[in-house]
Order: sequence, then structure tokens, then C-alpha cells
Amino acid sequence: MTEIGFYHLQRSPLEEALPRLLEKALGAGMRALVRVPNDAEVERLVLQLWTYDAGSFLPHGSAKDGHGADQPVYLTASDDNPNGSDLLAQVGGAEMPDLAAFKRCLDLFDGDDDDQLTAARGRWKRYAAAGHQMTYWQQKPNGGWERKA
Repeated sequence: MTEIGFYHLQRSPLEEALPRLLEKALGAGMRALVRVPNDAEVERLVLQLWTYDAGSFLPHGSAKDGHGADQPVYLTASDDNPNGSDLLAQVGGAEMPDLAAFKRCLDLFDGDDDDQLTAARGRWKRYAAAGHQMTYWQQKPNGGWERKA
């Protein structure tokens, strides 16, 4: 079963939280797949990962860049995993239909968006019923994460 962590964004937006979580994953030797709802979001986040911090470099790419197998972080709106990631980050309500290929899944959702919050609760119930190991993380005032469940 996959370990699934739900990340309730409250203090910082996805554009700030996602790069930091991806940095930690790469630092731990993992490859990451970022699953988003559509191609426009892929392009938006690809640009964001290039510019989020002038002092950092987060190697990433998408289908537009090619060489998917070589990308440490791969962003996609489809159900493929061309870089053989063991970490999945689901954002914007996007889901992979099968989590079996991933050791860990990060499900990031905007706590100020009622639709995202409702959808995240539904995913939590479905994943828990399927027997996945579940954790819930909430942002602390300083932007860090605190495990709640």
C-alpha cells in the first residue's frame, strides 16, 4: 500500500509549498511525479519551478521538454510515469487512477477553497477504505508542517 500524506495548504499557496516539498523529496533520493488537472497547469507550474527561488535549482521537465525518463521531477496531466517516480504529488484535485507504483503520495489542496476541501475529504475516505497508510499535515504559522493524523 502507498503512504498518502494530505497537505492542507493554509499559510502559503501551492506555488510556494510544492517546490519546498519537492526539494525535500529529491534530497531524500526520490524521483517525483507531479500530477495536475490539465496541460495549462503543467505549463504554469513548470515556469513557477524555474522562478520560485533565485538561489535554488529544482531539475524538472514535462512532455514538452522530452526525455521524461531523465527528469528527476516530471509534471504531467496524464496518467503516465515516464521517470519511474516513487513519489507522486497530486495537486489541484488531479488524481492518478492507480497508486501502486508509488511508495508515497502527497495530496496538496487549498484549505480556503471549499470545492478542493470537499474533494480532498472524499479522496481521504476512499484511500483509507482501500487500506492505504494515511497522514494529515497542516501548515504551521511559520509555513512548516505539523502532522495532525
